[in-house]
Order: sequence, then structure tokens, then C-alpha cells
Amino acid sequence: MSYQVQAIPVLSDNYAWLVTCPGGERILVDPGCAEDCMKVLDEGRLDWILLTHHHADHTGGTDILRERYGAEVIGAGTARMPQLDREVRGGDVFDCGLSVQVFATPGHAIGHVSYFMPQIPALFCGDVLFSVGCGRLLEGSADELFKSIRLFDALPDETLLCAGHEYTESNIRFARQIEPENAALKAYESSVFALRTEGRPSLPTYLGLERQVNPFLRAPTVESFAELRRAKDAS
Repeated sequence: MSYQVQAIPVLSDNYAWLVTCPGGERILVDPGCAEDCMKVLDEGRLDWILLTHHHADHTGGTDILRERYGAEVIGAGTARMPQLDREVRGGDVFDCGLSVQVFATPGHAIGHVSYFMPQIPALFCGDVLFSVGCGRLLEGSADELFKSIRLFDALPDETLLCAGHEYTESNIRFARQIEPENAALKAYESSVFALRTEGRPSLPTYLGLERQVNPFLRAPTVESFAELRRAKDAS
């Protein structure tokens, strides 16, 4: 058995992410709603809950799931987070059935972290990076978010991008205005439309593809990044 990564739709447009390891250990990232997550977890085990940031649509199911399954809760020790069993920060590496690297990724939320699991490989980036988009600057600056996203430059193209929201179609509409001649983006638009028409998630996608189609990931400077973010906010 290999590592399995499954998107769990929660709330209106969020995703929690379930990782199942070859040894049967299970990790849940950003459980915004316990009821939605339990539809998939059922009576199985849950060993760890990883939280990227404190916003309720990413943490709302944590306490119920901890009590039900006895899972260990891991995240950055910032205000408004649920009770944590282990606090982490950027640069940390820990084991939970596989190795997990922690990136400090502020810009969208204070204390936001992202988790990279190189054995899969997969990146769980919460609300920092979306398919063809990035997070809003709710509790940080464009400079912070730009630097956060640049941390992902060293990750391999085959890395699964596991983001926190189903925003792909609206992000593509904006990106097509920015790069109307981008052939890779046009092809991706067609594939995403087909997935969503069938009621299937557009995520995960691959970091290598995002490097071709995501204007925020392709922005060369913080100034150009900030200009894109302002334009997206106004769209």
C-alpha cells in the first residue's frame, strides 16, 4: 500500500485532507467541520490532526474529532488556535507515520504554517496558495505572502498541491484576463470545467502545473505580486 491523499469537502467550499500511510496511520489536515470529516473517517482510526492556521473554517472540527478518535493535534502556537498537543514552527521536522517538514508561511493569517510530506510528495498549504491563485491578505502583507510562496520554489514539480478551498474556477477566470495567451492555462481551464461539471474536486493539482498557470506563483517581484493581489481583490 502506498500513501493515499484524499480531499474531504467540508462546509461550503473548504477541503480537509486525509492522508493514509502504508502502516494504517491516518492524518487529517484542517478539519473545518467534524460532521463532514466523520462521513469519511467513519469508525476508522485518526492518529494526528494538523492545523495550518487559526481560522474557524480550518479548525472548527478539531475538538470533536480529538475527543472521538484520540488524535494528537499539531499546529503553530498562536492565539485563537484550539488546544495543541504539539506546537511547531517553520524549520521543524517531525514524524507522524511519515516525515513532515514545516514552513512558516504568514501573509494570509498570523502564524500560518504549511506542511510538506516529501515521501508522497505533497504540500498542505492551507490558504497561502490555491490552484491558480493565492490567499487574501487578511492578517499580513504582500511582502510576507510573496516570501511565503517563494519557499515552495525548491519543491519538486510532482508535489501534490493540497490547498484549503475550491476556488479554482474563479481563479482561472481572473488568470485568463492576466495571461489570455497562456496555452497551459487554457487547457487547464477545460480540465477543471470537466471535473467540476461532474461534481469532482479540482484538487489536488501539481506544483509543476501551477508553475505554468498560476500568475501569483509566476510573479517575479513582490511589487508585481502585490499588483496582482490588488487586481484580484477588485475583480
